[in-house]
Amino acid sequence: MALHDFTTQFIQQLQQTTALEAVAVVFSMISVVLANMNNVWLYPTGIVGTVIYVWIMAKVGLYAESLLNLYYLIMSIYGWVLWQKGKENDNPAAISHNNTKDWTITGAICIAGWLILYYVLSRYTDSTVPALDAVISATAWAGMWLLAKHKIENWILLNISNVIAIPLYIYKGIPFTAFLTLFLFIVAIFGYFRWKKQYRLLHATS
Repeated sequence: MALHDFTTQFIQQLQQTTALEAVAVVFSMISVVLANMNNVWLYPTGIVGTVIYVWIMAKVGLYAESLLNLYYLIMSIYGWVLWQKGKENDNPAAISHNNTKDWTITGAICIAGWLILYYVLSRYTDSTVPALDAVISATAWAGMWLLAKHKIENWILLNISNVIAIPLYIYKGIPFTAFLTLFLFIVAIFGYFRWKKQYRLLHATS
């Protein structure tokens, strides 16, 4: 009976999905596909999606994720500028695994990020899910830091964020965004194994 109720509620949420959320999902998915193709249009399409998500996340009370999308927006603009200047660099040789120092910093980002976000959300906002909102954003911040350093483990942190976010988005009544996050979860799995393969090939003769 509980499963039937959940399915019914999920279908109702899908039927009530706003056009704005649908646009955000479509542009975000296009941006991810273009990123895998190393196409400069990943930035303008990503900007459209993140601008909308800054507003959507704030509207449903996921304030930390609204801030997270604002960060995505800033980085998309920054990346687009670098690309136009010809400084875009996708260097497989830079890929590496976390060392002890990297794991220490990763853990610090997750813990400190969660504590700060949880404190702010629970004390100064009307968030109904401050703990989950905080952990999703804190692990995503750690994942993005590792991504910038070309660390294979970035995919693990990003998918911890994704797997927690999927049911939370359904609970918050934005199921299309849950589908998008599931898509990102799958992309991250492929990214993890692709990076591991590149790392092994580059170090096969070492």
